Amino acid sequence: MRLTTFTDFGLRALILLADRNPEIMSAAAIADHFDVSRHHMAKVLQELTAAGFLEGIRGAQGGVRLARDPRDIRIGDVIRSLDDQPLVECFSAQGSNCALLPRCRLKGMLARAEQGFLRELDRFTLADCLEKTAAFPPLDLPV
Repeated sequence: MRLTTFTDFGLRALILLADRNPEIMSAAAIADHFDVSRHHMAKVLQELTAAGFLEGIRGAQGGVRLARDPRDIRIGDVIRSLDDQPLVECFSAQGSNCALLPRCRLKGMLARAEQGFLRELDRFTLADCLEKTAAFPPLDLPV
């Protein structure tokens, strides 16, 4: 699985805002913190606000802050909200031109893998991204 840059920026912004909760931060300050495009970060923050993860504050000292407790924001929900790119072409809402359909079973395998990926991330909250004591299962990663 590969997340879009848009989703990556969204997750990083949420973690920063959770770390500084209840501070209000501007899109420019968040973008500068991560050395990313201010315009792109503003779009990410708009999406997070529309999804109810952030609250927009107007005015000279305006910006965004978390709209919910970090313990109530599931990582899987954030990814579902921000990452609307199909995993592969045959997942596209416009349909597929795949010459292997209907015999190919890869689409079903990938769909189950994607569901498992999000189900695993649903186990974790934004607060878990900050807690050093978060209980993460051991990983079997190649050395």
